[in-house]
Amino acid sequence: MSDALPPPSTPKALPDTPVEIRPDPQGPLGVLDSGVGGLSVLVHLFRQLPAENMLYFADQAHIPYGPRPPEQIREFSAEITRFLLRGGAKAIVVACNTATAAALDYLRQRFPAIPFIGMEPAVKPAAQTTRSGKVGVLATPSTLNSHRYAGLMSRYAAGIQVYEDPCSGLVQLIEAGAVDAPQSRALLHRVVDPMLAAGVDTLVLGCTHYPFIRPLLQEIVGDGVAIIDPAPAVARHTQFVLQQHQLAVAPGGPQGDRRCFTSGSPQQLESMAALMLDDVCPAEHVQWQNNRLNGAP
Repeated sequence: MSDALPPPSTPKALPDTPVEIRPDPQGPLGVLDSGVGGLSVLVHLFRQLPAENMLYFADQAHIPYGPRPPEQIREFSAEITRFLLRGGAKAIVVACNTATAAALDYLRQRFPAIPFIGMEPAVKPAAQTTRSGKVGVLATPSTLNSHRYAGLMSRYAAGIQVYEDPCSGLVQLIEAGAVDAPQSRALLHRVVDPMLAAGVDTLVLGCTHYPFIRPLLQEIVGDGVAIIDPAPAVARHTQFVLQQHQLAVAPGGPQGDRRCFTSGSPQQLESMAALMLDDVCPAEHVQWQNNRLNGAP
C-alpha cells in the first residue's frame, strides 16, 4: 500500500455551521458502518477507485444498529461524520443499510456541502432478475420498517411477491467471525428454507454484513437462486458522484492509502478486513466519550 496520505496534523475545529465546510478534491473518501459490514462495500470502492485515499470507521461499540431507534442511529452517524470530516473527508459513503434508512436524509441536511452516498436493498434489480416473481429480502428491522424501503417497494415491487426476514442474530455472528459456523448455517436455514419452499428464486442482501456469509448462503440455496449484493453498484455511483462534484482524483496515479478506525476491537476489525479485502488494513481504536468521538484521523 502507498503512503499517499500526508502525516497526521493537528486537527482544526469544524465550523459550527456545516455549510461552511468546503471539500478538498485531494482529501480522502470517508466510509462509515456500524461494524465490519461496510468492508464488503470498501472492497468494491478499492476496485472502482484505486487512486482514492479512504478512511473507514466501524462503530463496533454500538453494534448492532438494527434494533436501535432511528434517533440514536442519527446521532451516532452524525458524530462519526464529524470525526471523518476532521480527517478531511471530501465525501462520505454510508456503507450501512440501517444507517442509510435512519440517517441519510438527516446527514444531507446537517452537512449540506458534503456529498453522501447511501445503501439501499436492491429491490429493483431483484424484480428484474426473478423468474418466479418471488423475491426474498434479508435485512435488519430498521431497514425493513423504514420509509426509504417502503418507497422502494412501492416503486419497484409491484407485481412480485416479496418475502422478508430480519435475520435476527446474524450481524452479531458475522461480527464474531462466525461466517461459516454451524450456528450461522442453522440461522440461514431458518431464514431461507421457508422462502425456497415458497418458490423464491432471487435473494437480496439488504445489510452490508451479509456478503460475508454469501458463500455459505449460496451453498445452502444452490446455484439456481440469484443473490444480489448492491455494493458494486454503490461503488460505481460513488465514482459518478465524485466526478459530478469535481472531487475525483485523476485515475492512473499511485494506489491510495486506506486507514481503518473502530470504536471496538482493532484486532477484530483487522481480522475481518483480511478476510474481505485480502489485504492488511491496520486499525486504530477511537473512544466514545459523552456521545463524542475523541481525536481525529
